[in-house]
Amino acid sequence: MTGRVLLNAFVALVAAFLVLPILAIVPAAFSAQSFIRLPPDTWSVRWWHTFFADASWRVTLLASLEVAALTTSISIVAGTAAALGIARSGPRARAFFTALFLGPVVTPAIVLAVALYSMARATGLVGTMTALVLAHTTLALPFVVLNVGVSLDGLDRRLLLAAAGLGADDFRIFRTVTLPLIAPGVVGGAVFAFVTSFDEVVLSIFLAGPTVKTLPVRIWEEIRLAYTPVVAVGATVMLLLALGAASVSRVLSRK
Repeated sequence: MTGRVLLNAFVALVAAFLVLPILAIVPAAFSAQSFIRLPPDTWSVRWWHTFFADASWRVTLLASLEVAALTTSISIVAGTAAALGIARSGPRARAFFTALFLGPVVTPAIVLAVALYSMARATGLVGTMTALVLAHTTLALPFVVLNVGVSLDGLDRRLLLAAAGLGADDFRIFRTVTLPLIAPGVVGGAVFAFVTSFDEVVLSIFLAGPTVKTLPVRIWEEIRLAYTPVVAVGATVMLLLALGAASVSRVLSRK
């Protein structure tokens, strides 16, 4: 009994250590002062008004949503196709391609950013929406491949053989049998892809430009100039969108 209590207390401390610093930014967004202080002496929504009234913040928020949506769409299609190909490969080929897709995840972000910046600069794509979407897709694609791959590992192959035996072609088998069964993996991969793209800052700093800038880059620039509660508002908006995406994923997975 004592061991269980100690274990639960340790888990609670670890959870608090991970979550509380993130949640602490929320009350800072409702401060009336011109600087961040926890807890705020007085409460106000003045910085929320500043955030949404400032065109530069609105534009970067919309740009982040657009980049994340495009990244998610590309990652779902390409990642699902890649996961299907890996699932049909032999053990050695599967291990090789899985490691290949995990490369962007295990590679240090700054190394990947320098490499992608060099390629984008050589092709004239620095500061464009295309560069940001391609770079974010590089990071998001592994999460789709892994999530869909897990769903494919639990797929009963006899169902596919039964559909083929009844005369269904490959596309109809995928549309009516495979896709509905791996839908939780596709939805989970889509959520990971969206959140990964929306929160990405290192690659975005290297590839963003005056005309195309994401919300994390705008927050970084604001911190360098003045650490006001409007930064906390931007961070809270990002947190709410991430929680919203996770909630949608949970609801769709249950259905």
